[in-house]
Amino acid sequence: MFQTLKNAWHIADTRRKIIYTLFIVLLYRIGCAIPVPYVDSAAWADTFSDAGDTIFGYLNIISGSSFSQGTLFALSITPYITASIVMQLLTIAIPPLERLSKQPDGQKKITQISRYVTVALAVITAFGYYLTMKNQNALTNKGVFAGFVIVTAYVAGASLIMWLGEKINDGGIGNGISIILFFNIVSRGGALFNTAIAIFKSESGWLYVLIGTVIMLAIITFVVWMTNSERRLPVQYAKRTVGRKMYGGMNTHLPIKLNMSGVMPIIFAQSIVSLPSTLALIFGWDTNSGILSYLSMTGAIGVTINFLLIIAFAYFYLTISFNAVEVANNLKKNGGTILGYRPGAPTAAYIQKVLNRITLIGALMLAFLAVFPQLLALLWPSSNLGYLVFGGSSLIIIVGVVLETIKELESEVTMRHYKGFLE
Repeated sequence: MFQTLKNAWHIADTRRKIIYTLFIVLLYRIGCAIPVPYVDSAAWADTFSDAGDTIFGYLNIISGSSFSQGTLFALSITPYITASIVMQLLTIAIPPLERLSKQPDGQKKITQISRYVTVALAVITAFGYYLTMKNQNALTNKGVFAGFVIVTAYVAGASLIMWLGEKINDGGIGNGISIILFFNIVSRGGALFNTAIAIFKSESGWLYVLIGTVIMLAIITFVVWMTNSERRLPVQYAKRTVGRKMYGGMNTHLPIKLNMSGVMPIIFAQSIVSLPSTLALIFGWDTNSGILSYLSMTGAIGVTINFLLIIAFAYFYLTISFNAVEVANNLKKNGGTILGYRPGAPTAAYIQKVLNRITLIGALMLAFLAVFPQLLALLWPSSNLGYLVFGGSSLIIIVGVVLETIKELESEVTMRHYKGFLE
């Protein structure tokens, strides 16, 4: 990895893209520190002392603590991610959108629609954010004009983040939204380090910090292995003659990744499990009594529900993102067959069977990674190890973005290498 970075830095065009990407990230981090008028940041930050297991805590993580500070980029990339998911679901559910996505310029039109959906979701989210601030007495002015300014500022911030992400896509390295999300999560490493120092100074704290470090390294290694793991189905293409040329006659494989759904099942599951705690925080309900005390994400029942929902959403997301019948038909059209299975329906059934088995294994691993910090806190509460370990979603995002960026840098280096060789 470090050799790839070194080689990429020596190429002028790639070095320019890296610097451009870092410059965009710098602008984004500056926006995360710009205050919004009429917002009492100190009073709003006090609300987050009890928001660790709510959706607010999750939003605060992916925004790099901007959400808890009430700054310009408090909404972060959440509206854009939600809009992308909504458009992906609608493209499958609505036939006209599905036909549009398959046209030559269809993806550009889908992207343009996603931008409009992002702005609409940003308006709704910003208004809800404003009402929550108002209910928590985190505003210096509760007038109509102040509300309009606050909502407008947050919508503008979400739109600007979308634009910055697209600028990285156009002239930088990696996926813009993923890069921004990566730096948001990494920026919270300082808080994790301070927590480790505080635990280290306590009685037997050095042992807990050492164990936590070993666990973190082991989890990172496991996430890298899980991200790169795939099942390869052997595919053979028949020879065919077109004019005077012969095509096909080669053996290849159909890769099925162990974790095809990425971090999306964790996001869906945590959003649902944290809903009761979020409503309790907004309306001031007592979370230590009644049914709310059992549904907390830090309790045994909440952890179990979260675990099961991640598995369920892994299958759900796979159903809407991978069509075994379509893959089998594409193989048949191109003269490809999976060894031992006839083209068409038998091939589709075999692919679906393998996919279901791989998804179960990947979903179990994904669910375990997501609830592992909570399990540490439940099984060993005195060690504070749960506070020393990143959540599964954060680690999967970090590892995924690093691997994706390194692969793109490798392709840039290879392309420049071949270009120089041909010249």
